[in-house]
Amino acid sequence: MNLLTWPVTALGWTSSLVQRAEASQARINEFLDQKTDIISRQNVQKELVGDIVFEHVSFTYPDTGIQALRDVSFRVRPGQTLAVIGNTGSGKSTIAALLCRLYDVTDGAIKVDGTDVRDYSLRALRGQIGYVPQDVFLFSDSIRNNINFGLDQPDEARMLQAAKDADVYQNILAFPEGFDTKVGERGITLSGGQKQRVSMARALVKEPKILILDDSLSAVDTKTENAILGSLQRIMAQRTSLIISHRVSSVKLADEILVLDDGVIVQHGTHEALMADATGLYRALYERQLQTEEA
Repeated sequence: MNLLTWPVTALGWTSSLVQRAEASQARINEFLDQKTDIISRQNVQKELVGDIVFEHVSFTYPDTGIQALRDVSFRVRPGQTLAVIGNTGSGKSTIAALLCRLYDVTDGAIKVDGTDVRDYSLRALRGQIGYVPQDVFLFSDSIRNNINFGLDQPDEARMLQAAKDADVYQNILAFPEGFDTKVGERGITLSGGQKQRVSMARALVKEPKILILDDSLSAVDTKTENAILGSLQRIMAQRTSLIISHRVSSVKLADEILVLDDGVIVQHGTHEALMADATGLYRALYERQLQTEEA
């Protein structure tokens, strides 16, 4: 390189870098300036018992205009486990999103312990809900810190028990650095099933009043799924639980099962009662899953 032209080249490179930095800062500022419509009406703060009621709930996504739920009503009493099953796009995950107030209902109301969720402090409501989504997000940090995320005071015993309940404890111990293993950006060093189970341990360590599993066992095999559900039976007996899945094997232990189709409840009852309906959607989903496993 000609030394006489180097300062000019360097100046141009620096100018380009500054322009990109300015553009990035502008995007960051635009994001930080966004205002949410999800605000508390009365800022209610109280310890939840977990009595969940959906009253004629309908919801249309504001960005797409797609109606996800239509006149959905049900109740989950404290300590009960409700399962929601249906085909893809039937509105299952929308129920979880509305309960956590990621969106507000278009019509109807959702109440927890007799109080409309729109009246709760967002921090008080969400802080007492353990939500495990299908699409897991893990930080580029240690497994220990990922599980303890959200706890004001990390507790080693609670963390270890949560890992055992999520059936990921032995997997973690197999890593050279155990719980101090760095998982990489978005948990890239873990398998899909391991990421889901670490995410589940993160929810369980909070000891939430309401536990929501939103297709959170989709990446594990049936054997692992049964092991996790066996551990969760003890946990779910002490809190209100909502299991959302497209797999019958994940929901058959629930106290009651709702079957959604195109945003509408088309069946509800226990596993045995729904299986007795030979023409129902639940029986069709079960037989389809059985054929897939045999294949």
